[in-house]
Amino acid sequence: MADPLDSYDKALAFALTLPGTAQLTKFNWAVAGIAANGQSFLFPGHEKDTSFVVSIDLGTVEMLMETEPETYWQSPHYRGHPMVLVRYDSPDPERVRRVIAQAREQAAAKKPVRPRKK
Repeated sequence: MADPLDSYDKALAFALTLPGTAQLTKFNWAVAGIAANGQSFLFPGHEKDTSFVVSIDLGTVEMLMETEPETYWQSPHYRGHPMVLVRYDSPDPERVRRVIAQAREQAAAKKPVRPRKK
């Protein structure tokens, strides 16, 4: 069985082993993103004591919450957005790693982040 991703630091460390990733800073948080386009896909989120956030398409969000609600969930803050909370105590850490890798693939396929106007 795979080692659990039982902290944000462990989830972030795993995400940064995936191809083309880099540690970025968003909202003063260390996040995992794509070096080439600046798209982030893994965040500590507002529930950082119990969960981290993966940015992934809404269809996958719904499927994950239906098939493994003890791991994948949304607080009211994230409802309706392409993001899912992932509990640190997941009974299937290998699936969590696959979800993070899928989120990385989706982020890598996006256009580069445009700089904000000042």
